[in-house]
Amino acid sequence: MLDAPSSTNLDPRLPVVIGVGQLNQRVDRGEPALEPVDLVAEAARRAAADSGGRDVLAAIDSIRIVSILSWRYRNPGALVADRIGCSLPDRPGTSVYSTVGGNQPQSLLNRAALDIAAGRNDLVLVGGGEAWRTRTRFRKDGSQPEWTVEPDDQPAAEVFGKELPMASDLELSRGVMMPVQVYPMFESAWRAANGWTLDEHRDRLGQLWSRFSEVAAHNPAAWIQQAYTPEQLMTVGPDNRMIGLPYPKLLNSNNAVEQGAAVLLCSVEKARELGVPSDRWVFLHAGTDGADTIYVSNRLTLDASPAVRLAGRRVLELAGVGTDDLAHVDVYSCFPSAVQIAAHEIGLGSGIGSDRPLTVTGGLSFAGGPWNNYVTHGVATMAGLLRDADAGATGLCTANGGFITKHAFGVYGNRPPAGGFRHDDLQPAIDALGKTEAATETAGDASVEAYTVMHDRDGQPETGFVAARLADGRRTWGRLTEPADVKAMVTAECVGRGVSVGSDGTGHLA
Repeated sequence: MLDAPSSTNLDPRLPVVIGVGQLNQRVDRGEPALEPVDLVAEAARRAAADSGGRDVLAAIDSIRIVSILSWRYRNPGALVADRIGCSLPDRPGTSVYSTVGGNQPQSLLNRAALDIAAGRNDLVLVGGGEAWRTRTRFRKDGSQPEWTVEPDDQPAAEVFGKELPMASDLELSRGVMMPVQVYPMFESAWRAANGWTLDEHRDRLGQLWSRFSEVAAHNPAAWIQQAYTPEQLMTVGPDNRMIGLPYPKLLNSNNAVEQGAAVLLCSVEKARELGVPSDRWVFLHAGTDGADTIYVSNRLTLDASPAVRLAGRRVLELAGVGTDDLAHVDVYSCFPSAVQIAAHEIGLGSGIGSDRPLTVTGGLSFAGGPWNNYVTHGVATMAGLLRDADAGATGLCTANGGFITKHAFGVYGNRPPAGGFRHDDLQPAIDALGKTEAATETAGDASVEAYTVMHDRDGQPETGFVAARLADGRRTWGRLTEPADVKAMVTAECVGRGVSVGSDGTGHLA
């Protein structure tokens, strides 16, 4: 257990995490189905209790909610405020609702830290919740849950973040639009860039995700608390069908959960006023934000992320730490390719064998935290670990939205940062790196750059998708359905192989 940080001579406006809360509502075990705002409200109550302070919920002056996909709300922050007995002040920025993106929890915390440091806010609640398991069940029944429906004249929450499209018109026309298609293609590009055989790559994937499952097995907030062996994870069967080559089901994000999480961030002076013991304090040392080229078609390569490289390394620089100084790391883990690419760009190691684990929760496959809210769970778990760590310990949380597109980073520590909270927006530097031209109309002979094979519900290979480069360097997309082509894509390395792509996107391997 760390010694309490000295509260003397601290900047009274320094942002500090004082409480965190997480909730698993086990509807799969007979527990009642709570709607998303109720999950957030309960997580907030737990965060307030976790702080050890007095009347914490009543002191909140801003509620910032991560975009919820399970249900439509106009102003979820106001609903949460009503449920926790908080009277928000009547001014801008008191009820905020983010746009879609797994980067948003950390981006919301970065913005909250800036607002607190500038004196615009004193105590901010950042939270989110999803009840996707229940929502899916009602959809199958053709019915609706009796959840809150706000009137159309209900004032909408203030919007945080830009709405960024997931796919371009070209990608949509070729049927390339879903994470389960795109992240496996990144994986094939990553494998080829590293020169691994299919078997070597399979072994590495199993080892990486096995280690994630081991962390989840010891995380009381994880949805699946079970350790899997590499072979269990990579063996395809009825309970682990192949989805998008090379990812069986257990290597995909798990959205069939009911979870909520909340983080309370305030100023040092507010923490003192509320009587929060200083041994509960965890400081946000630095934050960065930045986005890669929005459309995958225009990325320079598919095995790298300039935004992660620039923003991920910059946040460590701002915090005054190196990768070896980090006691804990949580890399956003929707799919293995996102983890491997980000870890490489930042210099964190492979997360396999003797390397430090790249997760504190167990990741989206096992811990849960679906859709946009995973990082709230990651920060909550990180805060608990840092409280129990040796004095001076720091941890890094990374956040990813879209197709390795939108990024946010935060460095946390159990000692106050020497220079206060520091933040940087890396977008100008990222944009200056340029982009690749997409072939929106021209078709012809090309070379496979990345690929996957989507499987049907019975686990049978169905459709192949390729990202390919034409002779002039432009990128195009192909859709392959001929049985011989699909079989070849399943059984052999196809990166670098010739492919012909018709003007409508129909492809055939050379």
